[in-house]
Amino acid sequence: MGNLDELKKSGHQKIEWVSKHMKLLNTIQKSGYSLEGLRVAMSIHLEAKTAYLAVTLKRLGADVVITGSNPLSTQDDVAEALKDFGIAVHAKRTTSEEEYFSFLHEVLNYEPDLILDDGADLTVLAHIERKDVLKKLKGVSEETTTGVRRLENLEKSGILRVPAIAVNNAKMKFMFDNRYGTGQSTLDSIMRNTNLLIAGKNFLVAGYGWCGRGIAMRAHGLGAKVMVTEVDPIKAIEAVMDGFEVGKIEELAPKADFIVTATGVKDILSEEVIKNLKDGVVLANAGHFNVEVPMDKIEKMANQSYEIRKNVTCYKINGKDIYVIGLGRLLNLAAGDGHPVEIMDISFALQALSILYLAQNHEKLSNKVYSYPEELDRKVALLKLESLGISIDTLTKEQEEYLNEF
Repeated sequence: MGNLDELKKSGHQKIEWVSKHMKLLNTIQKSGYSLEGLRVAMSIHLEAKTAYLAVTLKRLGADVVITGSNPLSTQDDVAEALKDFGIAVHAKRTTSEEEYFSFLHEVLNYEPDLILDDGADLTVLAHIERKDVLKKLKGVSEETTTGVRRLENLEKSGILRVPAIAVNNAKMKFMFDNRYGTGQSTLDSIMRNTNLLIAGKNFLVAGYGWCGRGIAMRAHGLGAKVMVTEVDPIKAIEAVMDGFEVGKIEELAPKADFIVTATGVKDILSEEVIKNLKDGVVLANAGHFNVEVPMDKIEKMANQSYEIRKNVTCYKINGKDIYVIGLGRLLNLAAGDGHPVEIMDISFALQALSILYLAQNHEKLSNKVYSYPEELDRKVALLKLESLGISIDTLTKEQEEYLNEF
C-alpha cells in the first residue's frame, strides 16, 4: 500500500504543478459553462496536462472516463492520482497492444455522450467494432493530424455516424502545439534520453509539416546541420528557403547522426536505407503511431538487441549500432513528459470549448468532420493574450467599412 501512496503522491504533485500554469483551463473552469448530465470518454496520452483537462471537464459537470491513446504514453502515477478526482480511469503504461485495446473497450462500456480523442482509436473502434455505443454518442472532438485523417476517411467511406470537430485544424493548435510543442518536446526527449550533443551533428527530419518545421527549427537552434526529406514539393521548397538541405532519404540518411520521423506515414526507412545508416545513428519517431520507424524490419535485421540506456534500445545490424528511442513510439511521450505545459493549455482550451460546442450544437450538425469554429479559435487566442497581460489593437468602424468596400 505504501508504494501506491507514493505513486499517487507523485501524480498529485505533477497535476498540481501543471494546474498552476494552465491559466486558460482555469479560466474556462470559472466561466459558467456546464456539461451537467453528459458523459465524456477521453482517449488521450495520459499524463499530468491531459489529467488536468479531465479535471476541468469534471468541474464543468461532466461524468468523465479516461484511458490512454498510445501503449507507452500513460504515466501510472498520474493515472492513479486522477482517480481521486472522481474520474474513472482505465489505463496503464504498457507495451501490449491487446491490453491497450482492452482499456478502450472498457471506456466504451460506459456508453459516452461525447468522445475526446487523440489519434481516433476510440472513435474508429466505436464505429467498426462497438456500434452499440453509437446510439447514445452525440459527437467527437479529435486532437491530432493522424486522427483527423482517419475521421475524414470514415466520412468518405460513409461510416461516420456523428459530427466530429477537427481540433487539430484550429490555427491555435497546429501553429503552436504542432510546431513549438513538438519542436521543444522532441529535442528534450532526445537530449534527456541520450545525453548526446546536438550541435554540429547532421540531423535529418522526415516530413516538413507543422511538426517537422518545429523539430527542424529547434534542432537548428541547437546548432545542428539540419536535413529534410519530403514528398510534397511545396513543403520541400519551404524547407530549402528556410535554409535546410533537402533531398531523398536514400541520399541523406547515411549522413545522419539523428533521424526523426514526423510524417504520419508508415515505413519511412526501407531495408536498404537501414543497411546504409551510420554507426551510432539515433532513430526516433515524433508521429502518433509507431509505424514510421519500421521496427519490424529493424528487429528482423538485427542479430542482437538490448536496452543500453533507459528508453534507448541498441540494435546490432551489419556490425553497426543503431539506437532507437522509445521503441519507435511517439518519443516525446513514450520517453518524456510531452509538450510544454503552456502549449498544451492552449490546445486543451480548444478541446474543452470543442466539447462544450458539441454538447450545445450536436442536434444541428451533420455526420461529418467540421473545421474548428473560427470564433472559438479567436476566443482562445484572446484568452491567451489576456493571460500574458498583452492587449492588441482593434479596427475602427471606418477601417472595417474600408475592408468591406468593392
